Amino acid sequence: MTLSPSPSSPLPLDSTAVVESLRAAGCVFAEDEARILLSTARDAAELAAMVERRASGLPLEHVVGWAEFCGLRVTVDPNVFVPRRRTEFLARQALDHTPPGAVVVDLCCGTGAVAAVLAAHRPARLHAADLDPAAVLCARRNLAPLGGEVHEGDLYAPLPADLKGHVDTLVANGPYVPTGDVPLLPPEARDHERRIALDGGHDGLDVLRRVAGEAPEWLAPGGHLFVETSERQAAAAQAAVRSAGLHARVVSDEDLYATIVVGTRIS
Repeated sequence: MTLSPSPSSPLPLDSTAVVESLRAAGCVFAEDEARILLSTARDAAELAAMVERRASGLPLEHVVGWAEFCGLRVTVDPNVFVPRRRTEFLARQALDHTPPGAVVVDLCCGTGAVAAVLAAHRPARLHAADLDPAAVLCARRNLAPLGGEVHEGDLYAPLPADLKGHVDTLVANGPYVPTGDVPLLPPEARDHERRIALDGGHDGLDVLRRVAGEAPEWLAPGGHLFVETSERQAAAAQAAVRSAGLHARVVSDEDLYATIVVGTRIS
């Protein structure tokens, strides 16, 4: 059965037909995606249009306009980097080390998903920044209700200067795909997310090194830096954080295939 929008004869909200169409388009988690589409579409015509867009390769989150992240529904605008499930590990690790009222900074914030989790569970002074204007607008929609301020610019450059030396939790989920590997990414990412959110330079660690290099002057004593990386980059990422003057350790979650480096300012 082909699902396509038809004002004259809208399709029934048929979960079997949706699953079959998604599976035929190569969607691995067709059943889960069908449930999301069915719960979001307001009528059969809108459902048909959504299925068609998803089958064409548009990320599910861009089709429905949101993503579930650590139990929150986060707005995801077109072309903005979609928060990954593995990044929930980064958010939870940061949450475990963030006291109420902390000063929190989220660099390369994208939708602001990680910052939203911290703000929702640990009321804090919250700042986020991204270089992409579309991401900044999206993050503002997600973080403004939580009292967060979102700045447009390159890493630390747009942050208020009075945050220096006072940040308790600094998170950065910057791009870490090596340039040569970007063409190997799934079309959903390669074709529908901006390259600046994916390409981390020759070895994937260009942005991470810059984040780590300035982190000591922004962190408060005892403050923590949390950066996402990959398993194969973990040793080099840890070395970069350590060389910046922070105590560094690698933490991973095999189930989520997630790896992060935690850096701590000792004094």
